[in-house]
Amino acid sequence: MTADLPPEPFNAGEPVFTGDVGGTTTVVEGSTFCLSTGTGDIEPGTPQGLFFRDARVLSRWQLRLDGRTAHPLSVSHPEAFAARFVLRRPPAAGLADSTLLLVRERLVGDGMRETITIDNLGREATAVRLELHVDADFADLFAVKEGRAARSGSDAVATGPELVLRDREDGSRGVSFTASAQPVVVPGSLSWHVVVPAGGRWSTEVVVQPTVAGRAVQPQFHRGERIEASGPARKIRAWRAASTLVAASDPVLTGVLRRTGSDLGALQIHDPARDGRPFVAAGAPWFMTLFGRDSLLTAWMALPLDVGLALGTLQTLAETQGKVVDPLTEEEPGRVLHELRMGPDSTAVLGGNHYYGTVDATPLFVMLLAECWKWGADPAVVRSLLPAADAALAWVDRYGDRDGDGFVEYRRATDRGLANQGWKDSFDGINDASGRQAVPAIALCEVQGYVYAALLARADLAEGFGDEAVAARLRARAGELRQRFAEAFWLPDRGWYAVALDGHKQPVDALTSNTAHCLWTGIATDEHAAALIRRLAEPDMDTGYGLRTLASSMGAYNPMSYHNGSVWPHDTAIAVAGLLRYAHLPGAVDLAHRLADGLLDAAAAFGGRLPELYCGFARDDFSPPVPYPTSCSPQAWASASPLLLVRACLGLEPHVPRRTLTTTPHLPPRWGELTLSDLRLGDETAHISATGEKVAVSGLSAGWTT
Repeated sequence: MTADLPPEPFNAGEPVFTGDVGGTTTVVEGSTFCLSTGTGDIEPGTPQGLFFRDARVLSRWQLRLDGRTAHPLSVSHPEAFAARFVLRRPPAAGLADSTLLLVRERLVGDGMRETITIDNLGREATAVRLELHVDADFADLFAVKEGRAARSGSDAVATGPELVLRDREDGSRGVSFTASAQPVVVPGSLSWHVVVPAGGRWSTEVVVQPTVAGRAVQPQFHRGERIEASGPARKIRAWRAASTLVAASDPVLTGVLRRTGSDLGALQIHDPARDGRPFVAAGAPWFMTLFGRDSLLTAWMALPLDVGLALGTLQTLAETQGKVVDPLTEEEPGRVLHELRMGPDSTAVLGGNHYYGTVDATPLFVMLLAECWKWGADPAVVRSLLPAADAALAWVDRYGDRDGDGFVEYRRATDRGLANQGWKDSFDGINDASGRQAVPAIALCEVQGYVYAALLARADLAEGFGDEAVAARLRARAGELRQRFAEAFWLPDRGWYAVALDGHKQPVDALTSNTAHCLWTGIATDEHAAALIRRLAEPDMDTGYGLRTLASSMGAYNPMSYHNGSVWPHDTAIAVAGLLRYAHLPGAVDLAHRLADGLLDAAAAFGGRLPELYCGFARDDFSPPVPYPTSCSPQAWASASPLLLVRACLGLEPHVPRRTLTTTPHLPPRWGELTLSDLRLGDETAHISATGEKVAVSGLSAGWTT
């Protein structure tokens, strides 16, 4: 990388290390998130900070008690958008204990509020000097993520009780600090000198308010307001009230599902420019924005909770769908974007606020639209999105299939874009059995499966809206693709699908988890699926905590890598769904249960929240699973993965237009009884209770078939 050129923005697709394992605390709500130490401090010179709309508005936030850092006791997260840090004053010289308790209660939501409380548990009054050191560099999220130098910094203005910092570069962004309890305000800090009586308490409330384009942003909370009355808390309650309640006899599964609901609620962004329409951000800390692939797959997994989230995602992506050919952003007509960014450096890094370098979001869009229709979305809204679905399939034909061989492949348009444009988008994510990286243009196996499913999805929509001729034509195309795929991708001497065809149309023969996506979409023939199931069950793929992204027998295997041997929960959940699609084949249900159990055990080890990924060491060698140090948490499709497990193990397939609800349960024994209460299917509400392979459905009106 040369000094006079901007860095390649997507050379690895992975975030930087944010601190010691277990030492970084993340709170998140919509497009606001805060990374700090376990004491609640934001240390300058680190990737920590308070971020709002892809810019760091707080790069220093250090609380000092009598000039010293308080000793941490515990950190708790009542919700994803709040944290409670419990600390104590360091004991005096020669003493083992402290009698001064310090509690920091943090809430984020279009800004940040921190309530600082001091309790004197001693028998005499104590004098305390409290200092809060603050700064902001207004650095773009990409600059922080990639470890590049910050922008020019800020200018500070202290006016009475308020401290204001403004972006020194152009002044368009800023941040203000106000506090109760009469602080002494000077540039760079707020301080208090107080006496706390014996058995007494002292408290102050500090509010951090961002400014964008010269206008102060209204936070989602008010001074003195209890956390449960704040905007983020009201939003999560509304999300839960509108969502299906899913519970199981297994307390681990029930706890994980509750965390799923909380995290998906916090990761939702309600765009005020689009009537508050929701979509889910990809994940904290670095991907708190709309991502085509991530947002679509998360919305698919979350359908049992709420169809509205999927519709909002589809409508937003349809509005940002490609219209022109632009090599800099990789925009092409009909292409669904990869990511949307709003930071100060977005244009320099991405070529614009919209970047389109993804090969799979476009067929996934069509798949999700048909699925929404089946789950009871408003037919008028679905119909309004059909032109976007047709534009997506037109992109598949004209731009996705670059050489006319019937397969969709990718090659980045310039040296600034993502080298790999499937879900394994790190620079070394696609390689052969010996470890050599594939040369573009690259046709991924799972992408062909997505295209196959998209053709069938659009055929279902055509049939549902009375266009039988289009439905027949699309189903014929899907059948042809399935046959060509079997001929070109199957490796009969290996027993698995090639992960890809390279630029010379040669199979890239590594054994990867990508092949399991071919089970999920149904493009695999029964004969191939049977062999693949046997191979996926081998120890070089199954870690005991989920499926490896790359078999340990392959040349590029590294259990500590991002995509070459790690375990991604969403990837394993898709594999479980794929296996249960072929439940009639030997070994499919047993392997699905083993993988599902492994994911839940991993979730329990991570405190009930599945991270983006973790290391792919075998369970016999390392238990609990080893964290991947830069894994996002919460991360959208990881958080949603338990919902896909539930749906797959229930065999839950509604078709509201036909008034049918199909269930073919294969529940893991450890789950016990699984219940879905208030499952909304259009205007209907169903209740489902299942154990093992038995299921009972109630609540649907006459005329439904179950």
